[in-house]
Amino acid sequence: MNVELKNINKHFGKVHANKDITLNIPSGTIQGILGENGAGKSTLMKILSGFIQADSGSQIILDGKSVVMNSPADAIQYGIGMLHQDPLDFPPMKILDNFLLGIPGSFFPNRKEATQDFNLLAKEYGFSLDPENYVDSLTVGERQQLEIMRLLFLGVRVFILDEPTTGISAAQKEKLFTTLKKFPEQAMTVIFVSHKLEDVESLCDRVAVLRAGQLVGTLNPPYQTKKIVEMMFGKEITLGERKPANVGEPVLSFDNISLEDARLRIKNINLEVREHEVIGLAGMEGSGQDLFMRACAGLVRPVGGKIQLKGQDLSGKSYHAFKQVGVNFLPAARLEEGLIPGLSLTDHFILAEQPRGIFIDRIAGQRLAEERIQSFNIRGTPLSPIESLSGGNQQRAELALLQNPLSLILLEHPTRGLDIESVIYIWSKLKERCHHGTSIIFISSDLEEILQYSDRVLVFFSGKVSQPLDANKTSVEELGQLIGGKGWAEIGDTHA
Repeated sequence: MNVELKNINKHFGKVHANKDITLNIPSGTIQGILGENGAGKSTLMKILSGFIQADSGSQIILDGKSVVMNSPADAIQYGIGMLHQDPLDFPPMKILDNFLLGIPGSFFPNRKEATQDFNLLAKEYGFSLDPENYVDSLTVGERQQLEIMRLLFLGVRVFILDEPTTGISAAQKEKLFTTLKKFPEQAMTVIFVSHKLEDVESLCDRVAVLRAGQLVGTLNPPYQTKKIVEMMFGKEITLGERKPANVGEPVLSFDNISLEDARLRIKNINLEVREHEVIGLAGMEGSGQDLFMRACAGLVRPVGGKIQLKGQDLSGKSYHAFKQVGVNFLPAARLEEGLIPGLSLTDHFILAEQPRGIFIDRIAGQRLAEERIQSFNIRGTPLSPIESLSGGNQQRAELALLQNPLSLILLEHPTRGLDIESVIYIWSKLKERCHHGTSIIFISSDLEEILQYSDRVLVFFSGKVSQPLDANKTSVEELGQLIGGKGWAEIGDTHA
């Protein structure tokens, strides 16, 4: 199916999110859509998939015919489906029930026939999914596979994928790309929205670059990374040099700490984290790094051993006790755990401050919001609802909420879904904290990010924790081997 977007405009109040975008996407191609956070990529794709409507004068033309889509259901009828960054499924339900969502017809579908159709699709694309299992047992990559199968079953011919490689492993990404490369052979079109240059360069037949809501140009292979970056940001972007930490006094000490949950047990962790130091945590999802992180925050209580913070024994204490010693935790789920949808930026900054008196000083709160918005380069106003901000700006807002001073900052995937400029900016702010004595522990699925910004690295595999590795002497290849369970005899773990 040939897709043409013609003179697409979209305003949200004073914000002009899409500015007169015209783009033709031929049938049977994999079209990349690149742009920094807030460039208008998601808005454009939500218009094409029926989630929102463009301003008057905009046109969507499919195979030469102008169409109007007022909902995602309309888009499905026209053969267009969107795979969101967070799959739209129902984890408490069975895989088969999720597969049948949106299928027109009877309220009581023939489950036997549906199971046969499901298994045929799974076999065709090489997916290993049991229709009787529950969705909450799946990885993010497997949930994507389920959503792809559901859209195929609904007759979708144009697939829109919004940041699909965020939060999935390298093996899952390889599987996803193998699947997507089959679609053009079947005359299906893929629109791949991303900020990751290497993903777009390895997968896409052509690339369109957006900046500040406008289409700044299109490119065909062979791609030049430097040229793409300049188109995305209007300037050259460099990571800068690694600067090793001059470590100070101990901040966090683990003495024979053991942790467990329903699926995993980690025994006898011994570790000391010092002032100015950044520790990166690497491992496959579910390998124990999230359990470790929450133990550092006081959200998970050890089943053995002793935790000390700044010389105080906090074993078994609550998150509130850890905060009193200067520990702050920023979870990966920004809107679910870190921020409060429905509240403005000003509301968040007021809540994050220590209360002064009985009454809330709204004027002081607004002044504080204006200062933080400027200091952290947040694209929003003091009255902007937090959910209206892009992912990068929500992350900047979370960092702006951190108290000062802090002993230890704990971060889950601090740059997930962010463009390279936002990544560099956020780490510059975090490194400022380190310069003043704060320690940082962070989880990331991006091994290059871990090596770029960490002083030492801990690798997690099946309940084991490696000895701290010097990030300056470790390679992406070595980390990848360790994450997969190889090479542990050479490095040892943190057991006493």
